[in-house]
Amino acid sequence: MLQVVDLTVSHGALQAVRQVSLRVDEGEIVVLLGANGAGKSTLFHAISGLVRPCAGRITWRGRDLTGLRAADIVAAGIAQCPEGRMLFPRLSVEKNLVLGAYPHRRDRARVARALEDVYSLFPDLYGKRHQPAGALSGGQQQMVAIGRAWMANPKLLLLDEPTLGLAPVVAEQTLAAVSDINRRGTTVLLAEQNAHAALSIAHRGYVMETGRVVLEGTREALMGDPRVKEAYLGL
Repeated sequence: MLQVVDLTVSHGALQAVRQVSLRVDEGEIVVLLGANGAGKSTLFHAISGLVRPCAGRITWRGRDLTGLRAADIVAAGIAQCPEGRMLFPRLSVEKNLVLGAYPHRRDRARVARALEDVYSLFPDLYGKRHQPAGALSGGQQQMVAIGRAWMANPKLLLLDEPTLGLAPVVAEQTLAAVSDINRRGTTVLLAEQNAHAALSIAHRGYVMETGRVVLEGTREALMGDPRVKEAYLGL
C-alpha cells in the first residue's frame, strides 16, 4: 500500500531522515518507535508532502508521491494527525472536525456521514460539539484531532504521537480508538514513544534512531528483542 525506499530528508545541513525504507500493507497498524529527535515526524511530513525529500522514493499503491503537493496526497487517500493536535481553539469542536472533510466539502451527505462516524467512535465529543475546542481536556482535544484527520476518509491514517502528554488511562483509551479505526477499514501508521502500549495494538513495527531505521519486525519479535526491551520497554 505504502512503500518508502531509501528516503533522505535534510533540514539545512542536518539530515533528519537518512536512507529510511519501510512499507505499510493494507489493513495493518504499523508502529514507528523512537525517542524525540529520531526523525519520526520528519518522515511523516515527507510522506504527507509537507517537506520535500532530497533523495529516495515514496510510492502509494504504485503511484509515485515524491514531491507532490500535500493537498494532492490527501486527495489520494493519506491523512495526517499531527503531533501537538494543532486545533483551532476558538472554533467549535464540530467546526474543527468539518475542516478535516475539506476535500469532500461539496458532498454534504458524505460530510454528515463522516461526522456520525466520528461521534460513534468518540461519543464524548457529541455533547461538546458546540463548545470551543480549546475548552476541552487534553484527551478530548486529541479525540478531535484524530477525528478531524479521519473526516477526510483516508485509506491510510498517519498518527504522530497521539498519546503524548496524556494520562495513562486516557492514552490507553486513545490507542483503543486507533484500533477501532483500523477495524473499521483504515490502515494506520503510528509514531509513538510509548512502545509497550503501541506494540500492544500493532501488527508490525520499526525502530528509528538518529534518522535511521535500526530494527524492524512483528509485534512479537520487537517485544521480545532485548534491545527494544532495554531501550523502550524499560525491562
